[in-house]
Amino acid sequence: MSKDKAGTKTIAQNRKARHDYHIEQVYEAGIELTGTEIKSVRASRVQLKDSFARVQNGELLLYNVHISPYEQGNRFNHEPERTRKLLMRRLEILKLNGLIRERGYSLVPLSIYLKGGWAKVELALVKGKKNYDKREDLKKKESTRDIERALRERQKG
Repeated sequence: MSKDKAGTKTIAQNRKARHDYHIEQVYEAGIELTGTEIKSVRASRVQLKDSFARVQNGELLLYNVHISPYEQGNRFNHEPERTRKLLMRRLEILKLNGLIRERGYSLVPLSIYLKGGWAKVELALVKGKKNYDKREDLKKKESTRDIERALRERQKG
């Protein structure tokens, strides 16, 4: 959970998504939540593992996001992994639907954050990586770490 400079507070991140997918574009969408869900989100009780979004009947829906039940909630508490509606402009949804159907992209949430008191999802248009792509990314990260380490040692000594 971190606080950014623009008044946003990051609640949960999907770190695995950046490892498993090539991210093409990033979008911001609102989430339609119930009363106890927003309280759990504000308490940072959210998991994005294995979550995804889909367009159905002209609506953008979010699947497999686990929002834990609110501890002080009563019998009207929410179901933890229910399907939630995402709020975007209709033209953006239609554009995303076309890209998903024609080019084989997927929609994956990268993070959930609070912006001005509203819960938002950072949604990415992604394409899956192959195993050799993942290995190349790891090699690049290791090499940049080695270079930075060598530069720091050179500056010290």
